[in-house]
Amino acid sequence: MPAPRKRTTARPPTRTSTVRKPARAANRSFFMVMIILVAFSVLYHFGGDRFFPGRNTLTPAQGEILVHFIDVGQGDAVLIQSRDHAVLIDAGEPRYGQQVVTHLRDAGVTRLDYVVATHPHSDHIGGLTHVLNQLDVGRVIMPDAVNNTVAFENFLAAIENHSIPVTIASAGDEIAAGIIHMRVLAPTEGPHPNINNASLVLRLTHGSTSFLFTGDAEAASEQAMLASGKTLRSTVLQVGHHGSRTSTSSEFMDAVRPVAAVISSGAGNTHGHPHRDVLDRLTAAGVRILRTDERGTILMSTDGNDIRLW
Repeated sequence: MPAPRKRTTARPPTRTSTVRKPARAANRSFFMVMIILVAFSVLYHFGGDRFFPGRNTLTPAQGEILVHFIDVGQGDAVLIQSRDHAVLIDAGEPRYGQQVVTHLRDAGVTRLDYVVATHPHSDHIGGLTHVLNQLDVGRVIMPDAVNNTVAFENFLAAIENHSIPVTIASAGDEIAAGIIHMRVLAPTEGPHPNINNASLVLRLTHGSTSFLFTGDAEAASEQAMLASGKTLRSTVLQVGHHGSRTSTSSEFMDAVRPVAAVISSGAGNTHGHPHRDVLDRLTAAGVRILRTDERGTILMSTDGNDIRLW
């Protein structure tokens, strides 16, 4: 909120004389102004949201999809956006909910076709309550899993209060909104004693490019996906469970064969994510590693042929 203006006493205008500046001083002033303008332009162009957090950095071109890996500390939040449609996957802990809403609005999103809750842990669904309360949402997609927490109860209450339709999804289902096409690869039908293995795993395809969003799926879920025979190979992998050693097994990596991997984790988190052995595995495979704890929000675009990092 802007600070209130200080009240000032108006003074009558005074007669002044015009003084002509020497040419040398005028030239110095001109060059100083030019230097400031160039510096401002460079900061605006290369600084991105770090220097100008409120600006909309990119608008999707026709036929283009943007994927925003939103920095929500130790949690997950992903916006998938085309010219006319948008899907949100998770929104971090409750304290990040308003930040996610602001990011969506800055990106020009006023309506979400789908909100996907990968699984009912608060670092994934906590912030979704803010989203459901403040934006128009067409449908919520979630797995057949529950959790006895305040964050999950608030999430369910927001769904009920706004009469939002819900789909309980599992492997084999498809999600489509305009040019945004995703297939659900996991979980298989339950029960899943470990809620992480109930995580919805989604594969987004656009032309020859693809993204794999894995939630907190661990080795058991990865093995089920491998056994299913479904296509796992993806250009970009969102690394499972924030880079925990319980996920991203060697066999799973060999099947996905990503070019780049995004790790959503909080700086200095108490879990030690991402774990060194996962980082070493990705590095040995020649995968480019991008981390929200190092870079903040990560934005990629795909036209169906190439993926660009912004």
